Amino acid sequence: MSVHPLHDHPAYTPEFCESGYNNLVRIPDHLDYFSRWASDAALARRGQACQLGLRYGDAPAETLDYFPSRKPGAPLLVFIHGGYWRALDKSCFSWLAPAYVARGAAVAIVGYGLAPATPLEDIARQMLRAHAWLYRHAGELGFDARRIVTSGHSAGGQLTGMLLGARWNEWESGLPAGLISGGLSLSGLFDLEPVAKAPFLANLGLTPDRVRQLSPAYFTPDLPTPLIAAVGGSETPELQRQTSLIAACWPRNVRRTLVVPDCNHLDICDRLADPSEALFGAACELLGL
Repeated sequence: MSVHPLHDHPAYTPEFCESGYNNLVRIPDHLDYFSRWASDAALARRGQACQLGLRYGDAPAETLDYFPSRKPGAPLLVFIHGGYWRALDKSCFSWLAPAYVARGAAVAIVGYGLAPATPLEDIARQMLRAHAWLYRHAGELGFDARRIVTSGHSAGGQLTGMLLGARWNEWESGLPAGLISGGLSLSGLFDLEPVAKAPFLANLGLTPDRVRQLSPAYFTPDLPTPLIAAVGGSETPELQRQTSLIAACWPRNVRRTLVVPDCNHLDICDRLADPSEALFGAACELLGL
């Protein structure tokens, strides 16, 4: 009898989980990335047409930044930032937009409330709300509502998985079952059991019941919406296992996995915005560009 992929893993000791998921310890110059991203994001907002702080809900954090395409009826790339649901902000990632706008896409970078003040369940609902709002406003924003591709990094990869499994017509009347046409995860977290056992993430309060509800690997999407799952070749074996795991659990959805060579947990975001990279090509493939 074969072992189910969810049960084929090393022992989840606190030490193992800390080592496998505390990514910034492995990147001594991580503050340099954040500083550069903030600077590049500000430059992108000054040099790119954009609508900032569009409100998709009532909570203070429920806003998104929209970068329109130069062509009407373009596909939309949505990006959900990482930070273990506890850190960073949409404003750090405006620099992702220019390369996709130049290729012919519109881009939306969505914000959400940070944990632990905002529970992960509420963050997932905020992402549902943001995508429903984008779908409803596609006409006035000028993109094709039938071509919404969602991408996310790390915690944003978990949220991307939750969105691909969403039952949209149960969330809000009038929404199509296939509201999202494709997904791209970068270093996604699809089984939260080891995340829950990492001491540095203890304040997330992930009980076994919450792990099951919030782990995309525990459910199967109703539709075969394509997902490309990417991970850096220099990332921890655990993050690489998470990417292999979702491919094993979602064979109908995962078009392929992509290991980005010589790439750590932060480099992978840079590669997403580089037109010479396979990761950029994967996003364009899903966008139909």
